[in-house]
Amino acid sequence: MNQSHQVIQTAQQLGREGIAYALVTVLKALPPASAKPGDKALVTQAGIIEGWIGGGCAQPAVIKTARRALVDGCSRIIRISPAEEGVERELDDVLEFGMTCHSGGTLELFVDPVLPQPTLTVIGDTPLSRALSVLAPRLGLPTLVIAHDADALQFPDAQELLRDDQDIPEAFKAVAHQGFVIVATQGKRDMQGLRASLAIQARHRFFVASERKAQVLKAALIQAGEDASLVDAIIAPAGQPIGAQTPQEIALSVLAAVVSLKSSAGASPCEGQSTHLSDTACQPKTSKVPEGVSCKSRPSESPEEKTFKKNFVEKQVLNQKSCCDA
Repeated sequence: MNQSHQVIQTAQQLGREGIAYALVTVLKALPPASAKPGDKALVTQAGIIEGWIGGGCAQPAVIKTARRALVDGCSRIIRISPAEEGVERELDDVLEFGMTCHSGGTLELFVDPVLPQPTLTVIGDTPLSRALSVLAPRLGLPTLVIAHDADALQFPDAQELLRDDQDIPEAFKAVAHQGFVIVATQGKRDMQGLRASLAIQARHRFFVASERKAQVLKAALIQAGEDASLVDAIIAPAGQPIGAQTPQEIALSVLAAVVSLKSSAGASPCEGQSTHLSDTACQPKTSKVPEGVSCKSRPSESPEEKTFKKNFVEKQVLNQKSCCDA
């Protein structure tokens, strides 16, 4: 098994476990360098766990960059070349690190963060909840279901089914953490379903109900002592206005709203943004060369190298967060 196959297998395992990682690929290597173009490594917050992208001189800069990428979701190109140790500077879209290793050599690497997909928790044992549990996984949303005393055969596509809506285990909450929740009880255990949604630390909560019904039940929840700010944030009515009537159409409508919020929240702040690691948030990108830095100090590239790098980066960005899904 070659290195790339092993890296991909490990990446798939990390994806199944919901662990964020960065896929680091060598774009260019100028000798003397132990890595070569195409070499890959996986980096988590714990460090490099699989693959090879260079020796001890390159690894600290790669790990530092990958950890920042896992925080802000920004892809980066970095260059590691002989210079004063610890020096960082931006040259167009590339962040350059200096190293003082005696071996010399220059590496350019693409650091691409792959973050876990948020989960969708569907609450209720209704035709709508069943339709949601079928359609959501096909949109790439790992789907959990809370359906009181439900028949598991009714939810074959659910990643996990919890048959008790009153006592949510901590392990279930951990999996559902920071995902989306849809309460699709449709008059069957509405209050229990809403309370279950509030027990999960969700990114957004949806309640499929009329505005009037939602207002009445929200008021009852607040009166019963639930956190008013969380209750008020429940989105109801839920779904996009597409004239939906059947459970399948309503499921499509609600999931369209979920996808819309997911896409707006996941829109990369790095499009057209700086890649400097000292930024707490990505700043507008500039092609201006920093003071004191000569363009002549950059390693020259052949037209073929420039074309390869451009095509590679574009392909990686298009495949970001889904390159290793299987």
